[in-house]
Amino acid sequence: MCRIYAGLAWIIAAAVVVQAAAIAFAFGGVLNNVAEGGVVDKALLESGGAGGTGELGFWIHGIVGAGVIPLLALSLLIVSFFARAKGARLWAAITLGLVVLQVTLGFSITDMPFLGLIHGANAFAVVVSAVVAALLARRARRARASRATAEEATEDAVAA
Repeated sequence: MCRIYAGLAWIIAAAVVVQAAAIAFAFGGVLNNVAEGGVVDKALLESGGAGGTGELGFWIHGIVGAGVIPLLALSLLIVSFFARAKGARLWAAITLGLVVLQVTLGFSITDMPFLGLIHGANAFAVVVSAVVAALLARRARRARASRATAEEATEDAVAA
């Protein structure tokens, strides 16, 4: 279970990187649209299109951020109850809490744009917590493997 736990944690960290890339792509498309004489107004936003190259970036950011990452974080917390690693539940809970905060901030940005500052910074916190969780699981796996090797060596010495 530690491998699954670590795998989920690494996937969460990678998904946040995908988020950053997707939103940069989206806003690059918007800036390109404006540079070529396009206008970003309420009508464009309500039409569902970002008007140009980066439109897919908004969709990726929305789907991965509001759906995929929260499901992965919840899965990480569930798996943490079966992973035999000290602190696994704590770091899974921290990761899930940060993800919940991230989603809340993401949906609140339209009402309070300054929350975008916290939303961006919190993304780094999600990555850090997921990486810490993954490394914690790897350390627990290595410790169990070294204990098993030491026990085998002891058994072999006793048998000889």
